[in-house]
Amino acid sequence: MIRFVLTRLLLLVVGLFVASALIFATLRVLPGDVAQVIAGTDSTPEQVEALRQSLGLDRPLLVQYAEWIGGILHGDLGQSMLTGSSIAHELIEKAQVTIPLSVLSLVIALVISIPLGILSALKHRTIAGSAMSMASQAIAAVPVVWAGMLLVVVFAVTLGWFPPQGFPRAGWDEPGRALYSLLLPALTIGVVEGAVLLRFIRSAALEAMGQDYVRTAAAKGLTRTRALITHGLPNVALTVVSVLALQIAGLLVGAVIIEQLFNLPGIGRMLVADVGNRDLMKVQGEVLVMTGLVLVIGTLVDIAARVIDPRQRESAA
Repeated sequence: MIRFVLTRLLLLVVGLFVASALIFATLRVLPGDVAQVIAGTDSTPEQVEALRQSLGLDRPLLVQYAEWIGGILHGDLGQSMLTGSSIAHELIEKAQVTIPLSVLSLVIALVISIPLGILSALKHRTIAGSAMSMASQAIAAVPVVWAGMLLVVVFAVTLGWFPPQGFPRAGWDEPGRALYSLLLPALTIGVVEGAVLLRFIRSAALEAMGQDYVRTAAAKGLTRTRALITHGLPNVALTVVSVLALQIAGLLVGAVIIEQLFNLPGIGRMLVADVGNRDLMKVQGEVLVMTGLVLVIGTLVDIAARVIDPRQRESAA
C-alpha cells in the first residue's frame, strides 16, 4: 500500500510538471502581442518594446519558464501583467467563492444521485424505474448553461425564491447571504452532475444485484433492498469514488460557466476576464491551479479506491 501511494504521488508530481509545460507553451503560441495589448493601440513601437523588456517577454522562453517554475516552488505564482497584484492572493480571494460553490454542488449531486440511483436499480423493471432512468439521461444531456437559465427563470424570476445573480460585497462576513446566493448556482451544477452520477450508480447497483453473494443473502430471507444495501453497497461506493474524479473536473468546468451566468466573483469568472485581457501570467497561474486540483483529487480518489476495495490490494500483493 505504501509503495502504491508513493507511486501515485510521484505520478502526481510528473503530471503537474507536464501540465505546467503544456500550459506555458500553449499560452505562448496564441496570436497577438501581450505588450501591444497592455500598451494600447496609441503606443509607439519604442514604448511597446520597452514594456516587453520590463515584463521579461524579450527573454528566451526556457528562461521565462524556469523563473515561473522557480517562483511556484517558493509559493509565488507571480504578479499580474496588468495590475501588478499578487496572483496567489487573488486566487485565494476568488477561491472563497469557487470552492464553496463546487463543494455545495458536489453535495447536491450526491444527495440526488445515490438514493435515486439505488432506487432506480431496485425498480428497474417498473415504469417508475424506467422513468427515472430516462429522466437522468435527458438531464445529463442538458448543457449546464441552459439548465442555469431555466432554473433562473423558474426559481428566481417566476417564484422569487433565490436571487438571480450576484454575491454579497461583504462576502463570507455575511455567511447566510453568501450561502443563499450560491444555492441556485450550486443546484444548477448539482442537478446536471447528479444525473450523470445517477447512471453510474444505477449500473453498479444492477451489477451488484446480480452477484451471487447478494442473491444468496436474498435467498436467506433478506429483501432485495436489504440485501443490496447490506452486501452490495461497497461495490456501489467504489463506483461512486471512481467516478468522483471525473465529476470534480466537470464541477470545475461547470463553475467557470456558472460564475459567468450568475455573476459570481470566482476563479472561473476571473479566468475568462484574464483571457480576454491577455494577462498571461494570471491565466497560466489560474489554469495550473485548477489543473492541479483535478490531479490531486484524482490521486486521492485512486488511493481511496485501493483502500475501499480489498481485491485491488490482494492483486497488488
